[in-house]
Amino acid sequence: MLCKLASISRSGYYQWLKYSDEPEKDHADYLLVKEAFEAGKKKFGFRSVKMELSGKKIVMNHKKIIRIMNKYHLICKIRRRNPYKNIMKKSQEHRTFENKLARKFKQANPFKVFCTDITYIPFNYRFAYLSAVKDIATGEIVSWKLSRHLKMDIVLGTLETLKNTILAPLKDVLIHSDQGFHYTNPQYIFEVSKLGMVQSMSRKGNCIDNAPMESFFGHLKDDVDYKNCKTFEELDLLIEEYVKYYNHERQQWDLKKMTPVEYRNHLLEYAR
Repeated sequence: MLCKLASISRSGYYQWLKYSDEPEKDHADYLLVKEAFEAGKKKFGFRSVKMELSGKKIVMNHKKIIRIMNKYHLICKIRRRNPYKNIMKKSQEHRTFENKLARKFKQANPFKVFCTDITYIPFNYRFAYLSAVKDIATGEIVSWKLSRHLKMDIVLGTLETLKNTILAPLKDVLIHSDQGFHYTNPQYIFEVSKLGMVQSMSRKGNCIDNAPMESFFGHLKDDVDYKNCKTFEELDLLIEEYVKYYNHERQQWDLKKMTPVEYRNHLLEYAR
């Protein structure tokens, strides 16, 4: 009756009963595989397990190792590819640009070559993000935006401010950045091209290619007491005051001991 309810044959039941008290046939090999697997801090795949066993003079077929690992759920925790990074690489929308700046940080003409980047600023157990654009010729911060998040509007807002701040035409002006997600985004590329500007990008993993921005962010974090800000609005005001100080009051040795704005006016006067 029980065999009928379980939909099994009586002969199958008696066959199972005959061997039910015997140890499982894979158990001894499982212990060997488990020992090798744990020796690798549970990060070994079947190839590493096989090499570990071979080092102990234990011969076991790789197919058997795979079967035992699957059977006993000895799953290797592997670092998987970032799907968004793969999508970005395969897509022609997110694309990088040639490093046209090529570390030519000595520029003689204002409003011709800009660099831009984003940095994080910690305050009151939170983070804010600062996007800025710097004129390489004069060192002047010509546009900036502080944001609570890293959405696209942080760089799009910086571009909008740049367009409204710079009275000179932006056509054919070079704007240099790293290869971050924001700057390879099709929306950013479209807005830059709409302004007639030319994109340039640092080589991958070369932060020195964008050294002028790194220098500004370094000075800002040294000079500004941002950690004591209680609110985002307080931090925003502090950044605004510092940018004004940096542009109009902070003299720089390499700018003939002038401030960025003074040096900009000096270059424009000299060009006439």
